Order: sequence, then C-alpha cells, then structure tokens
Amino acid sequence: MQERSLLYRLWWLFKTNVLISCLAIGGGYMIIPLIKKQFVDNARAFNFDELLEMAAIAQSAPGAIAINLSAITGYKVAGFLGAVIATVSCVISGFAISLVGYNFFCSHRNSDVIMAVLQGLKAVATGLIGSAGAGILLLALTGHNQLSLNVQNFDVPALIIALASFVLLRKFRLNPVTVLALSAGAGIVFY
Repeated sequence: MQERSLLYRLWWLFKTNVLISCLAIGGGYMIIPLIKKQFVDNARAFNFDELLEMAAIAQSAPGAIAINLSAITGYKVAGFLGAVIATVSCVISGFAISLVGYNFFCSHRNSDVIMAVLQGLKAVATGLIGSAGAGILLLALTGHNQLSLNVQNFDVPALIIALASFVLLRKFRLNPVTVLALSAGAGIVFY
C-alpha cells in the first residue's frame, strides 16, 4: 500500500472507511473484522498483529473505538492527513445513516417486519463480535489467529491474565482501566 501515491491512499482510505462504517452495525467492535478484511487481507496495508496492537491502543484511548481505530489505521496508511480523512469518513457515514435511520424508524416504529429485521441485525452483530473476540483470544494464547490442535505454543500466563480479567470485569464489575492496569502489572510479572 505504501508504494501507491498519497492521493490514491487518501481516496482509498475515504471509500474504505465509508464502506466499513456503513457495514459496522452493532457498535465499534464490529469494525475489527471489517478492517481486517479490507486493510490486512485485501490491501495488505499492515498485518493482523499490527491491527490488534492498533485496536488495543484505540480501545484504551478516550472516545469511540471505531473512530479511534479509523484514525490510527489512517495514520498508518497515509500519515496525519490519512488519519483526518479516515476519521471524517468514519463519522460522516455514521452520521448520515443515523439521520436516515432515525427518520425511517420514526415513521415505521410499529412495523413487525422492521422489528424482525432489527433482531436479525443484532444476531449477526453478536456473531461478528464473537468472531473478532475469538481471533484476538487465539492470537493472545497461541501466537496466531487460526484454530489448531497444536498446543505447543499455548501461552498459559496469557490465559491466566485473560480469565482473571474476565472475572474481575464480569463478576466484580471492576473499572476497565483498573483491570488494564492490573493486567499490565501481571504481564510485567509473568513476562
């Protein structure tokens, strides 16, 4: 991707982020598998490990993960101007879809068909988020994101940190920032 002209990369960022934002129904984490498909698999702008690092940074920064991740990926592809273009294109499509969707749902709020469509969209959003989560979990525990019976590279400390984080977040409802700090400390101890 870096061998292309800056103008090409900016146009590609704009159209790709508009497309991703239009398809990311269900929240910010929905963009991770979509970004993987467009940026990693198709354009080879960066690899999956880099995407996961960018997603971790985007998640830990204030604001919506979709906007943060768009800015970071845009910066990676085309520098500061790429970050601006990617962010604007991410927000524009969401804003336009929200306006159109709001007007549509206000005029059809009693339709059983519309409610059924929304239920279907919630189900697919759950599947996409689960797929992204499974890929991240596999990468953290085994070093690659493909399911395999080879447990030779299985990272036991990563599993302990992941399970402890899950319990602290779900059962004890600790603040995510506190859990991040504790996990960072555990990483220093284990590694």
